[in-house]
Amino acid sequence: MKLVEKKVALVTGASRGIGRSIAMRLAQEGADVAFTYLSSIEKGEALVKELEQFGVKAKGYRSDASDFQAAEQLVTDVLADFGKLDILINNAGVTRDGLLMRMTEEQWDTVMTINLKSVFNLTKASIKSMMRARSGSIINITSVVGISGNAGQANYSASKAGIIGFTKSVALELGSRNIRSNAVAPGFIETEMTDAIDAKAVEEWKQSIPMKRGGQPEDVADACIFLASDLSRYITGQVLQVDGGMLT
Repeated sequence: MKLVEKKVALVTGASRGIGRSIAMRLAQEGADVAFTYLSSIEKGEALVKELEQFGVKAKGYRSDASDFQAAEQLVTDVLADFGKLDILINNAGVTRDGLLMRMTEEQWDTVMTINLKSVFNLTKASIKSMMRARSGSIINITSVVGISGNAGQANYSASKAGIIGFTKSVALELGSRNIRSNAVAPGFIETEMTDAIDAKAVEEWKQSIPMKRGGQPEDVADACIFLASDLSRYITGQVLQVDGGMLT
């Protein structure tokens, strides 16, 4: 039997990068997959077709995770379309980097709203059905900079640190209902976003990592599969670093 067979998962921000890899791994392991995207309808439709090749049900929803009412409507639609919700993976996020001296209020608010408020929105909307089922796995994608901080990313680091605190609080509140809440903290993961970084800087960064290489989106997706499945049935309130030893 596959690791998440017959389960229903919702992944936010899944049209590319880490989110896309998570959605693909869930389908490979037998889950029906609902996912959100914000801009490219074409990418959303293409992902549905790829997911369906694994013999599962898949549907994409154009939805803004940072909008409270939109998040509630999304979960209502997913429950109507799929019948239940077993796994929630809060992945949607953005960066608006800059030194604090130059950081604008808009840069701060945008990152906090999309990265942190979206996790609150989707989790609050999802837990009612999970509580009725007395089962569920919530996985929040944070970052190693939410643990260590990072110069030029005060807004991003704060949002990711907030996710960790939120994750642990939800674990304490909902553990008695058999709902688990964990976070995955990626390090340097090679995606479309990192492709824009200067190659020399990337190589220097890799040399500072004990494993001497960047991670792949699939590395994060595999960690999510573990936390989504019954393999982690007695694990909650934890932060799993996927960083090649960057933070030790």
